Amino acid sequence: MNIKNIGQLWLRLAVSSAFLSAVADRLGLWGKPGSPHATWGNWEQFLTYSNMVNSFAPAFLLEFLAVTATVLEVMLALLLLIGYKTKWSAYMSAILLTLFAVAMTISFGIKSTFTYSVWIGAASCLLLGSVKSYAYSMDDYLSKMKNKVHK
Repeated sequence: MNIKNIGQLWLRLAVSSAFLSAVADRLGLWGKPGSPHATWGNWEQFLTYSNMVNSFAPAFLLEFLAVTATVLEVMLALLLLIGYKTKWSAYMSAILLTLFAVAMTISFGIKSTFTYSVWIGAASCLLLGSVKSYAYSMDDYLSKMKNKVHK
């Protein structure tokens, strides 16, 4: 086990857990609104926040944006967690986080993106996407199986 393998695995787990934790909060799994571990506590509170983040978007798109972000976060988190289509998932996560950072900047100012380390998350995902291979992943397993079959 080398530092590169540990680093990419750690980053996959960190991004996955961040996405899944945010979704869990929207679904009330971290507690009800106002409880110590919940930021939103339910979908309605999250939707209010999402609408503020996307304050520049037309009203008819607001719920669609919240649902789309949530679906993407779950999908990307699971793909990164198991390490399947890791490069693609990392780059898509970087795009999603960059769009979030831009929306936050437009609606709340640049400081909010630094407070929540959104740029660090986006940059980390870009770096993860640049990794040549992903140890401890489905991608690695499938690659080894493919090479074994072709030998």
